[in-house]
Amino acid sequence: MKRRFFFHLAAATSGSILLGKNLVSCAKNLQRENNSTATMAANSSFFMPDEAEPHLCTWMAFRASPEIYTFGREHVSAVQNHLARIAKTIAEYEPVKMLVREEDYDIARRKCGSEVELIVQTIDDLWMRDTGPVFVVNEAGEKAAIDCNFNGWGNKAYHENDAKVAQFVAEKAGVPLINTELVFEGGGIEVDGRGTAIITESCIINNNRNPGWNKADCERELKALLGLRKIIWLPGIRGADITDGHTDGYVRFVRPKVVVAAYDPNPKSFDHLVTKKHLEILESQTDADGNDLEVFAIEGPTRIREGYEWDDFFAAGYINFYVLNGAVLTPEFGDRKADRHAKETLEKLFPHRDIIQLNIDEIAAEGGGIHCTTQQEPLT
Repeated sequence: MKRRFFFHLAAATSGSILLGKNLVSCAKNLQRENNSTATMAANSSFFMPDEAEPHLCTWMAFRASPEIYTFGREHVSAVQNHLARIAKTIAEYEPVKMLVREEDYDIARRKCGSEVELIVQTIDDLWMRDTGPVFVVNEAGEKAAIDCNFNGWGNKAYHENDAKVAQFVAEKAGVPLINTELVFEGGGIEVDGRGTAIITESCIINNNRNPGWNKADCERELKALLGLRKIIWLPGIRGADITDGHTDGYVRFVRPKVVVAAYDPNPKSFDHLVTKKHLEILESQTDADGNDLEVFAIEGPTRIREGYEWDDFFAAGYINFYVLNGAVLTPEFGDRKADRHAKETLEKLFPHRDIIQLNIDEIAAEGGGIHCTTQQEPLT
């Protein structure tokens, strides 16, 4: 468990964080009573669209705390530069709405430029995929947002402010908020927009998020929230990183019936056996309509850019890409052969989109990737 481990563990045990699903839920209910955002129960007419469907915008968060990013102020500045580079690249294809603390506004404006919309809000960290809401739509063209009850990936991280981000974003987007008692994160779910999801058991069926919930309970709630007919469960892995093995680091839908998955060929790696198992499961599965999945594998880099220790890179893989209007953003790590193979594979899988590789070394060193920093709001 590398990503911001020591700071987050200290925060989680300080007594300043509400522990447990029921307490978090009670706090959110009190918060909602004092907020004008409309709320609604899960409705089976809503579904989560495929990420490749048209976006209205991308939501991000500009935050790099010296208390969290422990490699010094130069590292903090580098994280900010990466966030700005991601945001400015996305802004060439679709609008970007970036949350930023008031005290960071000037530096965010300087780094992001005028093409990125900055919205002042108190935040703890940069991982909008997990702190932000999951947007859903229905056939009538209506849109809503699910508050996933972010609890710091099982109370491993300080999250007093980030627990409020989903509701804030829903309010700014002008859409009703869907409530649930289930605790999960956007990075833990992957959907094809046609009724099929791929989800790792390790982060949702986990007592640090959902004590007392079994697989059937979680599946029932997820189907109602996301408009699903079938969930393909992968084991994931608990404790190796702060997320407990998010799906978006292991497998992604390219389109219905087609997935791309990570494979770690290093037998000494903690991810070797689990990525091998994931591939075996996926190759034996069908989607909600009974179609066999077509599975493509992308190996991670075997070396990284000079100046970094391999152990720092718990996100040194290519699966955590982001699909936006007209493009796919994916990382590169200085391994020319692996970087090139990843780009060529994505070019074949997304032939009508630009494939853009970005250096995100400092973000990757904190255990996240491009997808982790973003959350798409669908067009309708």
